[in-house]
Amino acid sequence: MAKAWICLSFLIFLYLVSERNFINVNGETKTWCVAKPSSDQVALQDNINFACSHVDCRVLSSGCPCYSPSNLINHASIAMNLYYQANGRNYWNCNFKNSGLITITNPSYGNCYYE
Repeated sequence: MAKAWICLSFLIFLYLVSERNFINVNGETKTWCVAKPSSDQVALQDNINFACSHVDCRVLSSGCPCYSPSNLINHASIAMNLYYQANGRNYWNCNFKNSGLITITNPSYGNCYYE
C-alpha cells in the first residue's frame, strides 16, 4: 500500500510540475523552435541569415530585449523561432538543415519573450 501511495504522489507531483512548463493555446500544446546545441557556428549564422531574410528580426538588435546574450546560438534560436511561428509550426519550418529542434518548454528568458 505504501508503494502505491508513493507512486500516486509522484505522478501527481509530475503533473503539477509539468503544468507550469507547458503552455496550451486553444487546447494545443505550444511549441517553439530553437537551435540544436550541437550546431556549428556556420550553420547558426546561415540560419540567422535565412530566417531574418523572411521575418522581422529587429528584436536581435543592440538594445532590444533579445540582444543579450549576444552569441550565435541565442540569436539563431530567436531568429529560427520567429520564422517557425510565422510560417506554421511544423517540423519542416524548424528543420534548418537538421540544426533546429522543436521544444515544448518555453525558451523565453528575462525580458526576451519567444512568440
